[in-house]
Amino acid sequence: MGRRLGEALSPGTTVALIGPLGAGKTIFVKGLAQGLGVEPVVTSPTFILINEYQGRLPLYHIDAYRLKSAEEFLALGVDEFFYGQGVTAVEWADHIEEALPEEHLNVKFAILGRYKRNILITPRGSGYRRLLKDLAAKLTS
Repeated sequence: MGRRLGEALSPGTTVALIGPLGAGKTIFVKGLAQGLGVEPVVTSPTFILINEYQGRLPLYHIDAYRLKSAEEFLALGVDEFFYGQGVTAVEWADHIEEALPEEHLNVKFAILGRYKRNILITPRGSGYRRLLKDLAAKLTS
């Protein structure tokens, strides 16, 4: 799913990832990276906060787990990624939700079993509704 979504993303896209530890957020970002044509192996940026990768579009992979507030997040200067030429994927986005752009794609993970997940993708904004509608059409055709 992440790869197919990555293939459809355009510059300035923000993907907010929410879910418990071990739910698959980083695995999903690895799929996004594949869809964007990123070659190096994507790793979790937990201890360095931000990883940047080059592909068809730049991918900014941010981990907000250790951040204490939206203000701390914004102090890193990451808000410029939201409106740039790349795709921004934020793990633990619920920790800094008020700092996210008003329009973004919300991806919520729930663990159903050892190898089973429920992923709910919710568009926040008309552009993201169109994106998901187009993606659903491609997946079902």
